[in-house]
Amino acid sequence: MRFARPALPTLAIILTLIAAAPGLAAVPLTRTSTDPYTNTASQHRTEVEPDTFVAGNTIVSAFQVGRVFGGGSANIGWARSADNGATWTNGFLPATTAVATPPGAFSAISDPAVAFDARHNVWLISSLGLRSNGTTQVVTSRSTNGGVSWSNPVATSTTGSPDKNWIVCDNTSSSPFYGRCYTEWDNTADGNRIKLQTSSDGGLSWGPARNSGDNATGIGGQPLVRPNGTVLVPYANANITQIRSFRSVDGGASWRATVLVSSVSDHPVAGGLRSEPLPSAEMDAAGTAYVVWQDCRFRSGCTTNDIVLAKSTSETTWGPVARVPIDATSSTVDHFIPGIGIDRSTSGSGARVGLAYYSYPTAACTSSSCRLNVGFISSTNGGTSWGATTNVAGPMQLSWLANTSQGRMVGDYISTSVPAGRNAWPTFAVANPPTGSTFDEAMYVPTGGLAIAGGARRAISAGVVVAGPTAAAKRAPAVIRH
Repeated sequence: MRFARPALPTLAIILTLIAAAPGLAAVPLTRTSTDPYTNTASQHRTEVEPDTFVAGNTIVSAFQVGRVFGGGSANIGWARSADNGATWTNGFLPATTAVATPPGAFSAISDPAVAFDARHNVWLISSLGLRSNGTTQVVTSRSTNGGVSWSNPVATSTTGSPDKNWIVCDNTSSSPFYGRCYTEWDNTADGNRIKLQTSSDGGLSWGPARNSGDNATGIGGQPLVRPNGTVLVPYANANITQIRSFRSVDGGASWRATVLVSSVSDHPVAGGLRSEPLPSAEMDAAGTAYVVWQDCRFRSGCTTNDIVLAKSTSETTWGPVARVPIDATSSTVDHFIPGIGIDRSTSGSGARVGLAYYSYPTAACTSSSCRLNVGFISSTNGGTSWGATTNVAGPMQLSWLANTSQGRMVGDYISTSVPAGRNAWPTFAVANPPTGSTFDEAMYVPTGGLAIAGGARRAISAGVVVAGPTAAAKRAPAVIRH
């Protein structure tokens, strides 16, 4: 079925600055996009699942627009700021789905991820195109003018049945692989076999899909590039009971066997909200990798999730898991869907870290009683200690969120970017009460960003684990699709 194409706003619209409505947020928010579509296959107006990247003064985000219940969305939207978040413009990718301008071949599109290739001066958005016959393909949209406009998508994957793609580029001028970009995805037709592809021409063409050294299966990988050119790929194993990683030391020509980051102890998030303990990963200036995920190991009886953090400086081994001390382990708060960002001009004991996340005040809630909030916490010393938490948005009722075959949705992931020496910019979905059958779920950022602040709240080390392995260890293979 072809979707009806609405009249779209111009890409150069400067979006209205929106202050938080009473009871909805603790800080003023800026709405960076709104779903403009009217196709009947999607739920309108909904926007979910953002990723962001920052380079210099420019921040680019990408997200699903017009969520489809069975998978994907009407299109991928983008929002861009060229002045460190002071003002924003937005638009929608061309030639993706039938509602795009011009139209594309896919019936829906999903899983956006953003990267910047400094050597070729090109911005990249990786997406997952869904066809009506059930096949999928990873594609890459390019911008050569700082994110002002975007090309028709370039075919990236050519085999398999991809899901949960991610993209990163090597932006260190002294690296032997400077200007090489890496796209990761898993092949659902082969038990979620992990695949990696590379591009050396700014995303115009992509090489063959390669496996890890031990042919690992998994989902939700987020590749990172160290200053020396080594690529690390943290990911969740296929049944999401472990976080693992693997690496390439030859620019993606080959990939080593995987190593364990940590087991996962996960408290299922209440209310039917779509959420799994997928990793969010970032790299600091010295090449220390940070990975966070939702985990209940520090809670007696595994009754709620914390956000936990593991780091690696060695490429092959990972340090102990630490609890991010958002609140006391005796609290009833459930924390999930984290998005970590690091100021990539900082490192080690001076690394500036921002972490956004969703939460429920009470973990033991129902689909009608759960109240969803967005929070933020930060560190100025690489996560050794953390500042005070900020309530960014909420409370939201779950019925205000787009519905999917796997539950109500804000995103399988969210994102935070931290420009050098400046405030953090988390991007997230916020929902207001629907008007009749029309939703009001859109992309927002904190107006002016959020300060990175230290504090005396110490992270808790792995030695204080109070909850052992949970029912998560009995999970069936992952069923996340688009």
